Amino acid sequence: MSVDHPIVSEIFKGITFTTEESLFILSKFEKIILQKGELLLHANEVVYYQYYVQQGCLRTYSMDSAGKEHTLQFAISDWWISDYTAFFSNTTAIMSIECIQEAVIYKISKEHMEQLFLELPKIETFFRKKMEKAFASFQKRILGTLSMSAQERYNDFIQTYPNIEQNVKNYHIASYLGITTESLSRIRKRIAKT
Repeated sequence: MSVDHPIVSEIFKGITFTTEESLFILSKFEKIILQKGELLLHANEVVYYQYYVQQGCLRTYSMDSAGKEHTLQFAISDWWISDYTAFFSNTTAIMSIECIQEAVIYKISKEHMEQLFLELPKIETFFRKKMEKAFASFQKRILGTLSMSAQERYNDFIQTYPNIEQNVKNYHIASYLGITTESLSRIRKRIAKT
């Protein structure tokens, strides 16, 4: 018999589980509700979890020695977020994760993920494919930052995160693009004229 729990079906789209498997998976996740402005993770903390965003918006960012924020990633509905460098290497976080729109997330520890991988190999395959896509996406972003104009990076941002602008502050977007808020305004004005 296969009767998936709704959140299990949502997290693991395309995979069918038995009722027992769904209950086992559910036992490994913990639901968290975050308010706008809350920090899910602080830099220099040990990172024990990966997070699935059911709804809302979060961002990972780092702070340089001058106190300037650098946004690395936004996570919207159906995205995963963590400080993966720290999570996979058992070191402390180099980034913080901030909730920028009220969010419902599900966290899972490394230990619980390993248990799922052992018991349900199809989940390991699912995560491997997710990580492959994420790695390719980060590589594309690095190359874009090195070779694209600010307007091209903005256009790419809009394609990657459609409908996010009304929920994200301009300085977060500018930080993600590696430009000033003034440059972002000029780009938007230029686009509006075309």
